[in-house]
Amino acid sequence: MRDNGVVNVGPEPPTFDDVIRVARHGAPVQLTDDAIAAIAAARQRVNELAESPVPAYGISTGFGALATRHIDPALRAQLQRSLVRSHAAGSGPEVETEVVRALMLLRLSTLATGHTGIRPTTAKTLAALISAGITPIVHEYGSLGCSGDLAPLAHVALTLMGEGVVRDASGTVLPAAEALKQARIEPVELAAKEGLALINGTDGMLGMLILAIDDLTRLVRTADVSAAMSVEALLGTDRVFAPELQALRPHPGQALSAANMTKVLRDSGIMASHRDPAACTRVQDAYSLRCAPQVAGAARDTIAHAATVAGRELASAIDNPAVLADGRVESNGNFHGAPLAYVLDFLAVVAADLASMSERRTDRFLDVARNHGLPAFLADDPGVDSGHMIAQYTQAAVVSELKRLAVPASVDSIPSSAMQEDHVSMGWSAARKLRRSVDGLTRVLAIEVLTAARALDLRAPLEPAPATAAVLQALRETVPAPGPDRFLAPEIDSAVRLVAEGGVVAAAESVTGPLD
Repeated sequence: MRDNGVVNVGPEPPTFDDVIRVARHGAPVQLTDDAIAAIAAARQRVNELAESPVPAYGISTGFGALATRHIDPALRAQLQRSLVRSHAAGSGPEVETEVVRALMLLRLSTLATGHTGIRPTTAKTLAALISAGITPIVHEYGSLGCSGDLAPLAHVALTLMGEGVVRDASGTVLPAAEALKQARIEPVELAAKEGLALINGTDGMLGMLILAIDDLTRLVRTADVSAAMSVEALLGTDRVFAPELQALRPHPGQALSAANMTKVLRDSGIMASHRDPAACTRVQDAYSLRCAPQVAGAARDTIAHAATVAGRELASAIDNPAVLADGRVESNGNFHGAPLAYVLDFLAVVAADLASMSERRTDRFLDVARNHGLPAFLADDPGVDSGHMIAQYTQAAVVSELKRLAVPASVDSIPSSAMQEDHVSMGWSAARKLRRSVDGLTRVLAIEVLTAARALDLRAPLEPAPATAAVLQALRETVPAPGPDRFLAPEIDSAVRLVAEGGVVAAAESVTGPLD
């Protein structure tokens, strides 16, 4: 759905919501007057250096290992074209539209700070592309996450020149020149330093980090709800989630997760049925139930740290060389992606561990030795029916993949540019695998919700908590109640959509109010 509210882009940092609106909801953008003034002031300084006989890196010289060559003024437009064309060297599958739109907005945001020396007309053209819904085709491979996301950003810069391939607002693939003509956008003839200013940023890494934080913030709440459903349906106890016990270990995320689970389990008839110690002789639940707030809480705290890093990066002006407020143009190393690469890797660890614990809870439902009176595999007629046996296999396969994706990319480095760029972050790779991790976690939590919901139905006539009953009702709109074996894949897909769209959390919150 297209968001028709314009996102203003000025010298101040954009918000997470700005990025989400432009990337995921198609919001148009507009440069503020302050941004245009800042861009023009910095451009004036670049023009002065371009006219000087003294070589200035990126303005009147080559780039990277070729920075020692002074470029004749007559060749500088060709220099910029050559830079963009040669760096638009991506390969592999097409990157998602939401990622490219986030990347474009974040590059525009850096241009708007007035620290890059680009011309106002070039920045306005980039804004026009975003608003027209024209998305350059960017490829999976090409960025090492140092000197920024060079290849991905070069594909965007190529589109500004009227070259390369794009998707228009309808998603149709066509030549960039044709798309610009249809949108009445004039291609840009790049001037001194502009090619470098368009490609020397961490915008792809940052965009994917912000999108992942948005997803994981929803998924960690979903994990609280799914864990609560499992605790309830497995006849566990909610006493371990009491605030006085959580206060003994004052991690903020843990307290929030425990409070969420307590809200979701409030007024459960199933849990009331075994509160009497005479009726329940178990001393304590398995770790996957009892320690759910500790794991989901640690995930929350890690997401919060990643959000802090992302916020700092949003407030940054990444370019090399950079135009300083006093007019100096200085080389720097701010394009190195390490700060982003580390937290992108941390979040992949979080996704893997949340999924691992969810799979363990699901497995308990299927084993008659541990599910406290439920049928084997939750099957309608065990032996004739297999129930959710293979749904857990699917979870296990995803969890195994998530563990591989949790291996950090940021510990790797491959020297490039004739050893000028001898240490790189691999942050783009960390971001790409994190997107797969987020998808995998979504699927694992969906199968837990599907399985716990089936188990809650099988506990009848005992009544679930009002909040878990609301989740059950939301799921039953597309997935039938327990019965003989059915084609299970579509039911899993329905649960995945419910989780991905926030339906599980929304259903619980319709009873509990907002979950933290």
